[in-house]
Amino acid sequence: MIRYDTHMHSSFSTDSDASMESMVAGAQKAGLEGICFTEHMDLDYPRQYFPSDPNAFAADPEEVFREIRRLRGLAGHDDAGVMNNSRISIGFGLEFGMQPHLADRFHDIAQSCHLDYIVASQHLVDSMDPYYPEAWEGFTPDELISRYYQEMLSNIKAMKEWDSLAHMDYIIRYIPNQSGHVYDSYERHSDVIDEILRYVISSGKCLEVNTAGYKYGLGQPNPSPAILKRYRQLGGERITVGADAHAPEHIAGGFIQAEKLLLSLGFRTYSVFKQRRMREIQFSSISS
Repeated sequence: MIRYDTHMHSSFSTDSDASMESMVAGAQKAGLEGICFTEHMDLDYPRQYFPSDPNAFAADPEEVFREIRRLRGLAGHDDAGVMNNSRISIGFGLEFGMQPHLADRFHDIAQSCHLDYIVASQHLVDSMDPYYPEAWEGFTPDELISRYYQEMLSNIKAMKEWDSLAHMDYIIRYIPNQSGHVYDSYERHSDVIDEILRYVISSGKCLEVNTAGYKYGLGQPNPSPAILKRYRQLGGERITVGADAHAPEHIAGGFIQAEKLLLSLGFRTYSVFKQRRMREIQFSSISS
């Protein structure tokens, strides 16, 4: 089983009510060796969604790190965050919500914080959140999703401070009136997706396998098996794995299915980060 969950949220993110301590306990219950909190850092999130709180989706990195340091002490870490006594490793990450004008601000945050890991996420299209149905008004799914990928490509090229591209086809979770049909991003947008994948590979970054797609009823992770297959065909090997849990019961969700899929596609390792340095871990199924 995959032993590290490197994408999760706590009450430091607006869309979670879970304490960090409860998330750590949930990870221990799941038998994990390590986790990484990746609290939301969606600067300049559109005000129409949270008009009373312009920083609704921007965690305070200092507060987050202070709580992580406290939990590391309880879990037996040394000052560098290295795990002692075979207890769980707790990483400090952030999820940068990409927008075209934020690259410099994200660079400053990355340089000023004691981060282990940064995931880059495309949550918006033209400053609209596709989680909300009104973002789709006036567009066909193909049109909006094409704009989504074009903006993603521009953003990952402009933003240097990131380690893994998160839930690449995230937008398909929220297509209105899907009626049980799972949208095939790769079939419809292969040219721009190939450009994104080639850039991830050439820049030495990772592609995240986000298993929340199973929780959302897609029957697959984000990105889809077709995108993961293409990534491998293009020479991509570096992946990270996270359940995108917002509650303890969702930690490591879908990991068994994801590991089977990844092994079938030819992936043999996944990556974890400490102090922004990557370490590759062999899938346990290979040696068992």
